[in-house]
Amino acid sequence: MRSLIVLLPLALLTPACDTQAPSGGQANTAPETAAPATAGKVDRSHKGEAAPTYAFADPEGVKKTIVDHAGRPVLVNLWATWCAPCVKEMPTLEALAKRESGRLDVLTIAQDLDGPAKVVPYFQKAGFTAIEPWSESELQFTTGLGANLPTTILYDRAGKEVWRVAGAMDWTGEEAKALLAEAG
Repeated sequence: MRSLIVLLPLALLTPACDTQAPSGGQANTAPETAAPATAGKVDRSHKGEAAPTYAFADPEGVKKTIVDHAGRPVLVNLWATWCAPCVKEMPTLEALAKRESGRLDVLTIAQDLDGPAKVVPYFQKAGFTAIEPWSESELQFTTGLGANLPTTILYDRAGKEVWRVAGAMDWTGEEAKALLAEAG
């Protein structure tokens, strides 16, 4: 019973995905082409909060923060290669990044414990070129923001949160366009 009491708080703090990939833990395959139809829940309760200063890294380990992208709106997507809804929405984030290049920074920050070892091969196989394989394997974003996967957060030009979406979304659809227009 004592071990259950110790493990229960850890389980509550661990980020969770709605659906795990069926491949035994890692969805290191090219994503499906069908995108999620609608967003999960849109949450505006954190509107106006400053972006966190947590660092994330590129495949070579060069660290950045959201603040490094000040001056233009930033869409931060927290995801993992083992999260089926995350993998399913990635092609729509790639398409959004291509369409909005120069106007909106799209940061896909993997919450995989293995970091680049899983994320880089996934990006290579999927052929993504407009989004980068950022990683944050210490899980500061998911634990610090209390976010499950996938979660996407829009920050305005000043680095203040506009809204967050919990769950997968088609980032090329009309609902996404309306939400993204809120960045100003």
